[in-house]
Amino acid sequence: MSDPLAANAAAGDPPPFTRRTALKMAGATLGAAAFAKAIAPLTDWKPAESVDEYLQRHYKELSPQQLRAICDRIEEDTERATGIAVHVADPRPIDGVQFGYALNLSICVGCRRCAEACHQENNHDRTTHNSYIRVLEMDQGSLDLEHGNAHYDHPVPAPGKFYMPVQCHQCDNAPCTRVCPVEATWKEKDGIVVVDYNWCIGCRYCEAACPYHARRFNWKKPELPAADINPDQGYLSNRIRPQGVMEKCTFCLHRTRNGRLPACLEACPTGARVFGDLADPDSEIRWVLANKRVFVLKEELGTKPRFFYFFDK
Repeated sequence: MSDPLAANAAAGDPPPFTRRTALKMAGATLGAAAFAKAIAPLTDWKPAESVDEYLQRHYKELSPQQLRAICDRIEEDTERATGIAVHVADPRPIDGVQFGYALNLSICVGCRRCAEACHQENNHDRTTHNSYIRVLEMDQGSLDLEHGNAHYDHPVPAPGKFYMPVQCHQCDNAPCTRVCPVEATWKEKDGIVVVDYNWCIGCRYCEAACPYHARRFNWKKPELPAADINPDQGYLSNRIRPQGVMEKCTFCLHRTRNGRLPACLEACPTGARVFGDLADPDSEIRWVLANKRVFVLKEELGTKPRFFYFFDK
């Protein structure tokens, strides 16, 4: 097998920046003891798992055949470990489609069914009850997110309160994608920001850069009972993620790129959520943008979110 790094060196070109070189840089920066701790997962390789699998190419460099082989391996590993047959697909952006989301704060009741649907759909760790959606209980008349309560535990809706679900805003000027040192996260042409879980090195720079607290980190291997596994999975979305990587909302791309709606929208009992194609002038979300007083969170930061909020009055 030819080594692309050696080939570049022979041609006099600088070597490409890969996760391999990132690990080398980390070793030089951290020192021997810290680096040994950082790469401890390498010592836990399964006998059947190769170095090439751990250091596989970036998603954008994979051929369709290579990606299909990787998806096949994930399916086989999942069935071997859990006894559940899953299908891991790689739905691509639909030409001409620009996804966007809007939420009617006048009729959201804070029931958190959207967060629970996200938890179930995206194969989240069950012990932490992780979800990509936080629902903030807010004082009426205030939009101060710093005083929003995400941990309320009482009947809803409560008097004097309104409820604001917050998730990834799929920003057009996303700060999270700019800070990743290995380009493991990027914005797709339909507007969805994704993560290559096999390329992520877990530095959490993207988490720190996100002003909406929309990214999650797997501190430990996710625990998911076999009976709870959603078998309809996407390589860049809801497949079971490994320990030590960042993850986030993808507007359920494994669903939406196949003509379905996000799971959180289908779970909403009040119809507060609106999803659609911003490029379609006849779509419901375009009607909302044209006829409602919409706003985005932290507009002053210039992130240009694709997630909008509005009130009926």
